[in-house]
Amino acid sequence: MTPEERTEALLDALARGEQPDLADPAVRLLAALRADVTQRRSSVSMTPST
Repeated sequence: MTPEERTEALLDALARGEQPDLADPAVRLLAALRADVTQRRSSVSMTPST
């Protein structure tokens, strides 16, 4: 697997919400950011206030 293919596989796994190998600090950061965005998005109301 080329470095590009490994990066693509990592980003695909993060997009699916999977927990990839968290030994790499950069991967941990990306996983934490995705989890934070997902959590915030689910708690935001999309209906306009009246």
